[in-house]
Amino acid sequence: MANDDTCVIAIDAGTTGVRSRAVHLDGRPAVADYREFTQHFPAPGLVEHDANEIADAVISTLSTVIDRVGAANVAAIGITNQRETAVAWDRTTGEPFGTAIVWQDRRTASRCEDLASRGHLDLVRRRTGLVLDPYFSGTKYEWLIEHRDLPRDGRLALGTIDSWLLWRLTGGAHLTDVSNASRTMLFDITTLQWDPELCDLLNVPIGALPEVRPSSGRFGVTTSVAGVPDGIPISGVAGDQQAALFGQCCFAPGAAKNTYGTGSFVLMNVGSACPDPTEGMLTTVGWQLDDGTVTYALEGAIFVTGAAVQWMRDGLGIIDDAAQTGPLAASVPDSGGVICVPAFTGLGSPWWDPHARGTIVGITRGSTAAHLARAVVESMAYQTRDVVDAMTAASGVPLADLRVDGGAAAMDLLLQFQADQLGVTVRRPTDTETTALGAARLAGLAEGVWPDLDTLSSAWELDREFAPAPDRTLADLGHAQWLRAVERSRNWEQ
Repeated sequence: MANDDTCVIAIDAGTTGVRSRAVHLDGRPAVADYREFTQHFPAPGLVEHDANEIADAVISTLSTVIDRVGAANVAAIGITNQRETAVAWDRTTGEPFGTAIVWQDRRTASRCEDLASRGHLDLVRRRTGLVLDPYFSGTKYEWLIEHRDLPRDGRLALGTIDSWLLWRLTGGAHLTDVSNASRTMLFDITTLQWDPELCDLLNVPIGALPEVRPSSGRFGVTTSVAGVPDGIPISGVAGDQQAALFGQCCFAPGAAKNTYGTGSFVLMNVGSACPDPTEGMLTTVGWQLDDGTVTYALEGAIFVTGAAVQWMRDGLGIIDDAAQTGPLAASVPDSGGVICVPAFTGLGSPWWDPHARGTIVGITRGSTAAHLARAVVESMAYQTRDVVDAMTAASGVPLADLRVDGGAAAMDLLLQFQADQLGVTVRRPTDTETTALGAARLAGLAEGVWPDLDTLSSAWELDREFAPAPDRTLADLGHAQWLRAVERSRNWEQ
């Protein structure tokens, strides 16, 4: 029975850190704990994580939050995760077979090009809604099996981060949800089943993959986790961007959101019927509820936005903290002609160019750190405009407005610039951690904490909206210069 202290805990396992957060029914300030984990860059274009370090961070933050809210008040746990990151582990020992290959990693670019040259792109597009790109998990699984000489028998477990965490938290359940499965390049998004033909194409044993469940529904209960009581239901799982779409209450077809995180992801709800493949866009499963209803989404995936801020901090040392980016960028009236294309790991939607590389143009003797910071902020909005332009052109549905979230959504400068570029109103909610909200609400729906979607929609609150400038001349001129810079970044690494 729910009471004033009832909460659902969301585990938000991101690309650079893990946050566990309690979402209470009465909307009180969040109880949360956060831990970063190590980023490994063994060579240019390669990105890896230690799966055990991620699990340890999850368990640490989860136990901290449970202690603070009281175990008896936790109705359920929801998980949302960095998508496409591939983990392989031994079912008998529970230990990973080496590091996880992160979604940003480009090591399988040549394999994807080979598959395309042999005419497999159409099959992949029709069955999965994706493109042949190293971004997705399938070729990562293939690479792990081949290069680490993994067993192809019953010992092998393959999964994305959600599957790995479910394994650790439930004492060995090998499961995933439809939204994460739809990002592997091995999943038929119309039948909602692993596709044997695609598994054979990528030499991935189908028996090593997890069982696929709805995003909202009980996956299991906590079992034998240090510092975490046994028996707490884990009842919601979704990839981070689908969770954010759900957390933004984009329940009606045509509703859209953008999350400014390590990368940025524009998703538009397109309803319960799976659309045909759309040029430059991905089609993905948004979520499936416990009653079997499915929601699909169009997605534009931008690989680097917030990661460029991290690069300014850790790589260049021009800021000490990510929060300094907005004030530094706002200290100059414009970028002084500097344009930064942060194609550090290639370009995603709508270009899909794994060989693009980061480019800075327009530098003069008068260029400063502030101009570069401004160019990085503006690149987030320009990339989003590229995606929205392609999405609306392909779908024929104009964007009414855009709901935004993620760390960079705190920057008023960015959101005003975004509104000017798109020519539509940009709306920021009071709670911008919508990825965690989505995971919590999917879990809470399954356990009856919230009765229905209408109840969730009524809880969405506006913090501020940003109206576009009436004259788009300057915005269009800036975007034209941006596109010139993008062309210079493309096909660089051959």
